[in-house]
Amino acid sequence: MDPGRFFASSRVLIVTGKGGTGKTALAAACATAAARLGLSVLLVEVGGRSAAAPMLGIEAVGYEPTAARPDLAGVDLKARSIAPDEALIEWLSRHGFERIVRRMARSGLLEVIATATPGIKDLLVLGRVRNLEETAAADVIVVDAPASGQAVGLLRAPSAIAATARGGTIHRQARTALDMLGDARRCRVMLVTVAEETPMNELVETAFAVEDEAGVALAPVVVNAALDEIAGLDIDVDSTEAAVGLSAAARADLQAAADLRSARWARQEACVADLARRLPIPQLRLPRLFAAGLGPAEIDRLADALAAGIDDLPEAAAP
Repeated sequence: MDPGRFFASSRVLIVTGKGGTGKTALAAACATAAARLGLSVLLVEVGGRSAAAPMLGIEAVGYEPTAARPDLAGVDLKARSIAPDEALIEWLSRHGFERIVRRMARSGLLEVIATATPGIKDLLVLGRVRNLEETAAADVIVVDAPASGQAVGLLRAPSAIAATARGGTIHRQARTALDMLGDARRCRVMLVTVAEETPMNELVETAFAVEDEAGVALAPVVVNAALDEIAGLDIDVDSTEAAVGLSAAARADLQAAADLRSARWARQEACVADLARRLPIPQLRLPRLFAAGLGPAEIDRLADALAAGIDDLPEAAAP
């Protein structure tokens, strides 16, 4: 499938997964891959985080859009952060409270307002994302969402509030968010995991919650930090020419290393096959990167792998 068409097929791509599975790195890779294909891209971090900044070659991500990847000429990639409190201030300002909203924020009254309506902060964050989508802030909006448990709560918030507030501005805000979430051409969720039992179990549970409970379509799932297959690891080290002249201890160490790597590969493939059986949707793989940290160079490698994997997907992978 053409990667450009894949990224353009849904204007909002929400990325989430269990903590520690590489969610932010995947969001940065998606944003980079789409921008290099000539699309305008906005990466949105929620919750006031700025974890993607070093991956995008910038110092920080703030509430206002910041140009990212200055090392890539000709790309239109920006990043911004949306914190619930800032979204609440902006929403109140647009609805006639501009003169007093800052004073309310300093006094702590805004927190009281937000706490009085469970889910309102999540709704306001989604409402800001929806506003960016409706005003065509970018061809593709990649949302680096919270970890999967919190992300499910974020996606459930509009339906819960729509059922509670049966009229007025809050109800309309919830309904417009639901309209976006329920349209695969406007919004999809991309889940990421690593090839281990616990995060894969959580991914499957999250996938059913996202589709069945929140009503949001799923993009292909991503298996991150995947090992490449190395041919020849099943041989007997003692029988190879490379073992000639090595001590018995060195040969034993080589054999142990080969056996360990082979076993890890086998476990990975078993986990991936089990995931495909339990969740029969397309899979993408990103390689394990042996690096002290993730900067633009590492994100480029992930973006390359992502685009190559998308290119191999069937056309049905897009809505």
